[in-house]
Amino acid sequence: MDRPDWSIVRSMIDDLHRARNNLASSQQKILKIKGEAWSEDRLVKVVVGPRGQLIDLEIDPRVFRNPNSKALANTILATVRAAVDDAQRQSREVRDELIPKDLRALAEGRQGNPDLLTLHDCDLEDSGA
Repeated sequence: MDRPDWSIVRSMIDDLHRARNNLASSQQKILKIKGEAWSEDRLVKVVVGPRGQLIDLEIDPRVFRNPNSKALANTILATVRAAVDDAQRQSREVRDELIPKDLRALAEGRQGNPDLLTLHDCDLEDSGA
């Protein structure tokens, strides 16, 4: 019977200790995250916080020259999604600095379940989550 490689276990424990020690600074980094996106036509700008909640919305007055509420709503929704994607990307970067690489698979939803950290709320009904 082969003997276990205790250096691997020690390395994993060291990674977890390092993550625990860096938790407070990582939380501060996450709290400062702001996702930002512009619409394709550069008439709508959206800023969201670290949880994807809307912080700021700028609509260029030129949008109202040719009023189309449906198109404006779609543009805003698409831009919000892009801003949320940006915030999630930044959060993943902080998470990846914190969580040891071999434990990331659990956080990324690779166990046959959708990754609820990156799934948009409007997609939850479609995914069966």
